[in-house]
Amino acid sequence: MESTYSPIEVFNFCPHCGSRGLTADTEKSLTCNSCGFRYFINMSASVAVIIRNEKDEVLFTVRKHDPAAGMLDLPGGFVDLGETAEQAVVREVFEELNLEIISMKYAATFTNKYLYSGILYQTLDLVFECEVKSFQHLKVADDVSGYVFRNPLTVLPEEIGLDSVRDIVKNIAVLL
Repeated sequence: MESTYSPIEVFNFCPHCGSRGLTADTEKSLTCNSCGFRYFINMSASVAVIIRNEKDEVLFTVRKHDPAAGMLDLPGGFVDLGETAEQAVVREVFEELNLEIISMKYAATFTNKYLYSGILYQTLDLVFECEVKSFQHLKVADDVSGYVFRNPLTVLPEEIGLDSVRDIVKNIAVLL
């Protein structure tokens, strides 16, 4: 089993001067003992997208890679540098499913802990409800190995790989 560390426990070298000796001065910041540079550990922004078909079923993806490979997820991913959440929604849905977004509405925000390469990242998941032009060209790519349309009320929590997505699906009736 992989060890889990927070960024505070892992980062040892100053990104400004390169010296060893970063000290955690709060649960979310490190200070360099050599140059005084202060580094803050903040949430990483990500998006999760709810897309429904004509039967009111939600489009779930199947994760291709860990964390949670083979488990259900919602389309989405991390917001890139210089990108808005809305731009990330359009990009991620196109990259993962080859679908074109024609409308979107912000729904809610959830927090998540995302384990990757032994580091536990904290994410802020921005949820959007979207409509697509058509499902005609739907095909999986990128970090998605499959998809399924399901009534969210029939999806069991243990079928979903990430805590925030479990929370989103559990609250979907309230969100939309």
